[in-house]
Amino acid sequence: MKDTTKKLCESALAIALATALSFFVLYKMPLGGSVKLCAMLPILLVAIKNGPKWGFGTAFCHGLLQMLLSIADVSGWGLTPLVFVCTLLVDYILAYTVLGLAGCFGKSEGSALIGITLSVVLRLVCHVFSGVVFFASWMPETFTSPLWYSIVYNGTFLGPELALTLVAAVILFRFAPIKKYIFGSAYFAQES
Repeated sequence: MKDTTKKLCESALAIALATALSFFVLYKMPLGGSVKLCAMLPILLVAIKNGPKWGFGTAFCHGLLQMLLSIADVSGWGLTPLVFVCTLLVDYILAYTVLGLAGCFGKSEGSALIGITLSVVLRLVCHVFSGVVFFASWMPETFTSPLWYSIVYNGTFLGPELALTLVAAVILFRFAPIKKYIFGSAYFAQES
């Protein structure tokens, strides 16, 4: 099988698995965002295995699919047309696409975990930006800063999801066949 065809199949399978996992919602926030069962992990693994080009492409396609699956919920929030479009672009397209960044950190367990963490933190930054710019008027009176509110709100679901994703990644990296598949046989031989 050609390398491009193989990577395309891996990306498609990762998107399908990530989408299936996204239906396992552990906790849902009232105004968007939820803790899902490691739904980002397949996309992150494609980025780690195949590099940032394939990672960004796969993450972008996954973001489009997540946007389409969530568009009915978002359209029920009573947003203006401009805020609606901007929310879709920032909270779905951009926020999911940055997960491809995990492919920029090299092929080792440590660098993969750093890549996963930084990618999810960058996704958090996208959601925080959206919260400050587009949803500040929804901030409860108990908060004095839209930035603080957005960090707390978005961190409430992305923090636990990052923790679950890191734990799952560490567990997966303990299995030799998966480690060899993700990091390649050269890395696997170095560890022996």
